[in-house]
Amino acid sequence: MGETVAAIVEAHRSGAASPEATVARTYARIRAHDDPAIFIALRAEADALAEAKALAAERTADRTLADRPLFGVPVAVKDNIDVAGLPTTAACPAYAYTPKADATCVARLKRAGAIVIGKTNLDQFATGLVGVRTPYGIARNLFDPALIPGGSSSGSAIAVAAGLVPLALGTDTAGSGRVPAGLSNIVGLKPSLGLVSTAGVVPACRTLDCVSVLALTVDDAFAALAAIAGPDAADAYSRPRRLGALGALPRGLRLGVPMPGQRLFFGDQAAAAAYDAALARLARLGAVLVEFDIEPFYQAARLLYEGPWVAERYLATRALIASAPQAMHPVTRQIILAGTHRSAADTFAAFYELEELRRVRDHVFHSIDAMALPTVPTVYTVEQVLADPIALNSRLGTYTNFVNLLDLCALAVPAAMRADGTPFGVTLIAPAGCDAACRRRRDRFRRRGRASLRHAAQPRAHRIRRALSRGERDG
Repeated sequence: MGETVAAIVEAHRSGAASPEATVARTYARIRAHDDPAIFIALRAEADALAEAKALAAERTADRTLADRPLFGVPVAVKDNIDVAGLPTTAACPAYAYTPKADATCVARLKRAGAIVIGKTNLDQFATGLVGVRTPYGIARNLFDPALIPGGSSSGSAIAVAAGLVPLALGTDTAGSGRVPAGLSNIVGLKPSLGLVSTAGVVPACRTLDCVSVLALTVDDAFAALAAIAGPDAADAYSRPRRLGALGALPRGLRLGVPMPGQRLFFGDQAAAAAYDAALARLARLGAVLVEFDIEPFYQAARLLYEGPWVAERYLATRALIASAPQAMHPVTRQIILAGTHRSAADTFAAFYELEELRRVRDHVFHSIDAMALPTVPTVYTVEQVLADPIALNSRLGTYTNFVNLLDLCALAVPAAMRADGTPFGVTLIAPAGCDAACRRRRDRFRRRGRASLRHAAQPRAHRIRRALSRGERDG
């Protein structure tokens, strides 16, 4: 259970396993896991098996599979990304439609040989980092069911972490692909803006949206990214960026860390201690830790929800708000309606402020190669978030909200298990276009530090632990 992408592809290509058997096993796991809040819509099993059978015919016919790097891999897709023939709801039934065509990223996954299994749950209209703003139920956190799963890509993260699928697509505007990865103890990859097309994705903030990848291992995440990356004429925000080649890890890697007085954990001493331990391990591996002033980045993070970018969320939903506002989750509606209050003058003032902050970004990255930050500063229970939905959601984005505004790429990875049995993760953040460099840096951290990682502590997460352990040996 919980095989990696690499293991599945190798088994399919060698004939040791068939895509049909893998798909059948996937559906059996979904039934056995029995959490109806992970998927909003499942594809008919017979249809998925028929597609797997057709793929298997390629191998038996001795056709080359070089252009099928995800040969027979089951994938889940966040339900704000179009899959032909399956409803797209964005977790709002009143908004639902059934697309006739795949989103570009889904079409590319399919061309690479992946098999879509279903559409996953999310914070409505991808507005939230908590995973509870949905009428389709709250997916269970695998480590403690009282805790939030994180969002907005909650279903995609849990589907991977529970071993139901080895790979899933999410989206990421404020940390929606990184926060749930951190709380599920898996890898969350947020590419550079424009590297992956968002054509066929329900917009949140169109100028900032990214398609993200959730996987068990760094290698698996980048295998998926390589399959879906590339320019797309259908997306006005697509950019001619290249993923880049993997080269040697630079010696004396400079990792930026916040000055001690600026590290925010909101009273969570276990998270603070886990971060200190992760930094100490990075230093032992030869990284040079460079303290920097993170306050301007916090300032940029505040712009995302306190500035005019909320108006982009309103643009995507204004027809629904005008016709049936009661159909929206009340917290989502409250946040999005705030986007109607900004003037054009306010908007330009925020644009000017952001440009100044981008200059600060450039100055900081002259002194460092990447940042090494906590993925989340703390974690909350479902009950706490329901009682204080906006403030606690904002805290979860402390180390994620600025990334898209400042056009950075990020890789969230497991770092340790806390004493309370919940995971702690770190995120490597680098300038746009340095996606491959993030992988090299994480590979070394993961490979050299694997003996100290404790990926899961609870019995129902046993399959996650086995899968991640295999991924480290392979990677």
